[in-house]
Amino acid sequence: MRKTILVLVETVDDYLPLLEQAGYRLLRAPTPALRQTFITTHAAQIDAVLTRGPLGLTAQEIAALPALKIICVIGAGYEQVDLAAAAARGITVTNGAGANADTVADHALAMLLGLLRDIPRADASTRQGEWRRVIRPSVSGKRLGVLGMGAVGQAIARRAALGFDMPVSYCTRTRHEDLPYTWFDSPRALAAAVDILVVATPGGAATRHLVDGAVLEALGPQGYLVNIARASVVDTDALVETLRAQTLAGAAPDVFDEEPQVPEALKALDRTLLTPHVAGQSPEAAHDTVALVVRNLQAFFAGEPVLTPVTA
Repeated sequence: MRKTILVLVETVDDYLPLLEQAGYRLLRAPTPALRQTFITTHAAQIDAVLTRGPLGLTAQEIAALPALKIICVIGAGYEQVDLAAAAARGITVTNGAGANADTVADHALAMLLGLLRDIPRADASTRQGEWRRVIRPSVSGKRLGVLGMGAVGQAIARRAALGFDMPVSYCTRTRHEDLPYTWFDSPRALAAAVDILVVATPGGAATRHLVDGAVLEALGPQGYLVNIARASVVDTDALVETLRAQTLAGAAPDVFDEEPQVPEALKALDRTLLTPHVAGQSPEAAHDTVALVVRNLQAFFAGEPVLTPVTA
């Protein structure tokens, strides 16, 4: 019997045929209204849900789906999926850990380069005939700090170390003995030791405002922040305050607290480079992400261990 997947995501449409070709029936619900409608009218038929971190799946929705057996999250983050409710029902949860790591790392380095070299304003001024030749810092040799050292963090570190001769340090709960980088046991200590801090840690309650005013102060007036993780990891109010006070040289967030709304304060500052949560978006990443979902589903329904399990 064909398994039915409720698809809540709206960013991988071109690659959803991979699921259909594998024999799954899809109920596509990319809007809140369709999501509620399908949960209400097809609850008994839904075997799996495909979602992403910010879209999540609530305890109430899980309770409303009696046939639900597995929740697949595209991307590494799963902050809005109620893991406790899933665990209580014995529902398996998987994520897309590593599937888009290269794309996210590419974007992180692009933002880092664009921010330090002020590429967007240089382009704008050239188009306007101003020919403003502003002197900007070099990137090569700068000290890079990575907050979080999963697949994305490691991909960023490799690019920085091998491509730009950047000494790399990182902060995680425990040291990775197999990595050739310097470990710090707190975000503040890491920030104090680097020129550029890249946020690459998961979102959720455990990492909320991990980068606060004290961390930004430690990064200092010559320091830069790049966030390609989750907005909740950085205290936005503290970030705006430090940028306004010029106690931070610049910031490049790809994520925001109330997406798609972007704080006017961040847009008004000339020390920022802003992108609309696209770090993980590319044709290659979308294909690999959906292909990983297929492999997880095939393993699960064959009674085999899933490839990327998430536990509460």
